[in-house]
Amino acid sequence: MSLPNRSTRSDWPELPFTAWSDTVATLHLWTQIVGKIRLVQTPWTNHSWHVPLYLTARGLSTSPIPCGGRTFEIEFDFLDHQLAINTTEGASRRISLESRTVADLYFSLFDSLSSLGLNIRIHTTPCEIPDGIPFENDTVHRSYDKEFANRFWRALIQCDRIFKEFRSRFTGKCSPVHFFWGSFDLAVTRFSGREAPPHPGGIPHFPDWVAREAYSHEVSSAGFWPGGGGMDYAAFYAYAYPLPEGFARANVKPDGSSWSDSLGEFILPYDVVRSAASPDECLLEFLQSTYDAAADLASWDRSAYEYAPASGQPRS
Repeated sequence: MSLPNRSTRSDWPELPFTAWSDTVATLHLWTQIVGKIRLVQTPWTNHSWHVPLYLTARGLSTSPIPCGGRTFEIEFDFLDHQLAINTTEGASRRISLESRTVADLYFSLFDSLSSLGLNIRIHTTPCEIPDGIPFENDTVHRSYDKEFANRFWRALIQCDRIFKEFRSRFTGKCSPVHFFWGSFDLAVTRFSGREAPPHPGGIPHFPDWVAREAYSHEVSSAGFWPGGGGMDYAAFYAYAYPLPEGFARANVKPDGSSWSDSLGEFILPYDVVRSAASPDECLLEFLQSTYDAAADLASWDRSAYEYAPASGQPRS
């Protein structure tokens, strides 16, 4: 069922990638340090669902992490610009988010964990980044613009809200709305229930077996990322795996959406959404039309899994 309240253009902040690209690079690596802590402490869940971060009313959180019989949580606070560590015993530590090197944040975080009796080790090579510098040696990335970090979080909050509405329309297997620190994007994925051919792998510092497990079943996926990797603007994306015949030629909406041969997915610039008369409806149209194309071309059993947004009743 569609939500009664809709955002306005003013709720979607300007997010020009070129104005904060250095902060993106640094923040990406900081989230990897925190994400890897969750990775090593959390039981494996299919499709690597045990590793992402999640949106909160202040930033991005690991959610509770077990450590023996204890539990702790790490949160990026983009209002007070702190990295907060909280334990269930009531102990806490705070690390300032400011212009500081990746190495400095790495050592500060692990010193803080150690002071709380949380003795954890991670693999320090960044994931999904070619020629990544081990965190403890990275004195190159050191930028943090508080204004743009806050804007990014505010944009993620809007995306998270709409992705969750879109997710609610599907009763089959569907991921939570995840922030994947490896690729630095927010994503939601629907599954047809059928197995997929083995993924080719080849992602930098990302084991092929992990990629194959992540894409073990047929999916239609969509997400948002702030730019980078040759794209100098924030954008929404949508793809299908395996790629159905004719998907690249599908009639995807709204105007401004386009197929990228280099990425193998549909792209919708963030600015098209934030400048629309109804940003929410614009983004939902992109999510729905890309899913429609993937599901129809791959012959998903749509009647078994979908709800009609207007009535909240099963499609069938």
